[in-house]
Amino acid sequence: MTLDFLPRTAILEEIDGQVPDHHLFSFRLPDAFPIAPGQFAELTVPGIGGFAVSTAAFVGDHRFQACIRRIGRVTDALYRLPLGARVGLRGPFGKGFPLEEFLGRDVLLIAGGLGMAPLRALLQALVARRGEIGRLSLLYGAHDPQVILFKEELNALARQGLLDLHYTVDFAAEIPWRIGGIACQVGLLPKLLDDVRLQPRQTVAAVCGPPGLYRCVLDELAGFGLAAETIFASLERRMRCGIGQCCHCAVAGAYVCRDGPVFSLAQLRRMEGAI
Repeated sequence: MTLDFLPRTAILEEIDGQVPDHHLFSFRLPDAFPIAPGQFAELTVPGIGGFAVSTAAFVGDHRFQACIRRIGRVTDALYRLPLGARVGLRGPFGKGFPLEEFLGRDVLLIAGGLGMAPLRALLQALVARRGEIGRLSLLYGAHDPQVILFKEELNALARQGLLDLHYTVDFAAEIPWRIGGIACQVGLLPKLLDDVRLQPRQTVAAVCGPPGLYRCVLDELAGFGLAAETIFASLERRMRCGIGQCCHCAVAGAYVCRDGPVFSLAQLRRMEGAI
């Protein structure tokens, strides 16, 4: 985590319209921006405002990628910027996923909706060290097939045998549904746990999604026998200023932006009201 709060100039280099109002933005900086999976940056649109956003890519060079939902005044202004526009970028901030804890174990990733964006960065980091982990599984739930993010990238990993991939959606036009040749169920995301072969004592899990997902899944994973210290969740949704000044993310004596946004279930159990 950096304590440098002075924005650096970043150039908007590419916009990938993943799905309507959920675009992947790529920025280039003049110097390296070593942001780790689970960490975040503060992005500022000059003259409009800023917001905190987690990295959606494991790059480690002069680039920063974020999957950003158009939901308010600042993000709407970002969507209207032309390529080559300049924005401000501060960070990286926060504590990300402890990658070393994932090595030598089976890994289970669980993503709900836009929660796939921070987990994409972790997934890329794990694929880069694929020989150092065991089984790698992803359970991904979304509202409908049209809003699933990074589907081509995920399907390619599945076809290469690098990823055990499972989809589910709330609604679909027909059953069974297939996404790029990968079977997709219709139903709630926790139901996908029935399809995964878990060896709890050698499995580490990472979860990212809406609050309801955490309330359903985290304790269920512990019930399967995973140690609370090996179940990780990102609480990025709580952040606003990103530097512990606005207190919007304060919970149980902790600041999500400074002490997280990634926490283990063991930590969350001591933070009443966190989820």
